[in-house]
Amino acid sequence: MASIARVHAPSGQRALIITTLAVPLTGWTVHAVSLHRKLAAARRDPLTGLLGRDGYTTRARQITDRYGDNALVGIVDLDHFKEINDGPGGHAAGDRVLTATAQRLVAWAGSRGAVGRIGGDELAFAVRIAPARRELRLAQLVTLLAQPVPIDGGLLVDVAASVGAASPDVLGTTDLSVLQRAADAAMYAGKHTGRAVLADRTHATVPSVNGRRAGRHGTHTLGAAA
Repeated sequence: MASIARVHAPSGQRALIITTLAVPLTGWTVHAVSLHRKLAAARRDPLTGLLGRDGYTTRARQITDRYGDNALVGIVDLDHFKEINDGPGGHAAGDRVLTATAQRLVAWAGSRGAVGRIGGDELAFAVRIAPARRELRLAQLVTLLAQPVPIDGGLLVDVAASVGAASPDVLGTTDLSVLQRAADAAMYAGKHTGRAVLADRTHATVPSVNGRRAGRHGTHTLGAAA
């Protein structure tokens, strides 16, 4: 190590030798920092900036394990998203709507919540919310996500999202796969109703693949999020 190397040489030469020995260590430090940043970036969705599946799963499990009955896990699915993609604005409009939805969800969840993108237009969240405030907070989320989204040309795109949520105290478990499965089933049960649905134990019994209702698009690719 350069910091403890014993070099028998005149003081001027010794300083030069120690500096030379330190250069490789500096290079490795820069490499390590760069690698860390690349790994962190790989855990984020490139379009929305949300956590990817693995990053979300890690953070969501921390939240459910730490907060227990005060934790809330949810699934958000944009309604009529294909129509937006196929509309006048094309995929650019779809990307803008998805990005705006992600930003709104992050703002709602707060800095201590976890929000991830787990599918094309499907997002997931894990937050700390006291049981007495769940219905109010979920209603606020649905209202927030239903605000029109501006796209190029000053046009406004009408949007809506279906939301399902699950909590450990209702389901009797902090297992993230069970909570996500129930939240996904609850979301589907309330599809296009304009209201969030809080899962009960019956939603946890719906057949699933990787923590999501069986038959949903992309269930075979969720991976570690289960």
